[in-house]
Amino acid sequence: MKSVSGSMSHGFTLIELLTALIILSLLALMSYRGLGAVLDAREYVQQETGKWRRVTSFFMRFERDMQLAAPRPVRGASGAAPAWNGRLLATPEGVLSPHLEFSRFASTDGMDTARRIGYMLNEKQEIELWLWPGLDAAPGVQPERYPVLAGVATLELQYLNADRLWMNIWPDMMAGSPIAAISSIPQAVRVRIVLASGEEIERIFH
Repeated sequence: MKSVSGSMSHGFTLIELLTALIILSLLALMSYRGLGAVLDAREYVQQETGKWRRVTSFFMRFERDMQLAAPRPVRGASGAAPAWNGRLLATPEGVLSPHLEFSRFASTDGMDTARRIGYMLNEKQEIELWLWPGLDAAPGVQPERYPVLAGVATLELQYLNADRLWMNIWPDMMAGSPIAAISSIPQAVRVRIVLASGEEIERIFH
């Protein structure tokens, strides 16, 4: 009997198999790199979102504390301190760093009491919140210190006086009597921070 033409089949050649394997390998490599890029982008977005959430939280807290600022000087072991005391302190590296302390009313929701609070940038590039137990500190009483924003390279504070001038320190002893000066509160506060990642943020609080 004669065989039917074309009825016989044949398998893949070695070259065809190798070509198919190379193509599959390239597709797998491209898929792996694409997935890696997606995961890297996702991690970056999460880190950036977390960073800006913490910055926003810090500014919200600072604004809330400022809105509750009280024009009340306090008594301590070293004598009387102004209601709002903004000054520059020398760090161990010899750099002047702003340090702010002020009196604050109790919150209207009853979650906090009237107390003395402070903000300062420490040597670990953290803005610290200082909390005293009350307004007038007993001898030897030290504030509790909590980091509220990490990764800060620079912190600058300026205070607006009655003449609409920005001051680097407060109180403004040139305006009014010394008694009035230690009870005064700035009309606005300008906060400028530079993050360790290079971003610069400035806010003005009234």
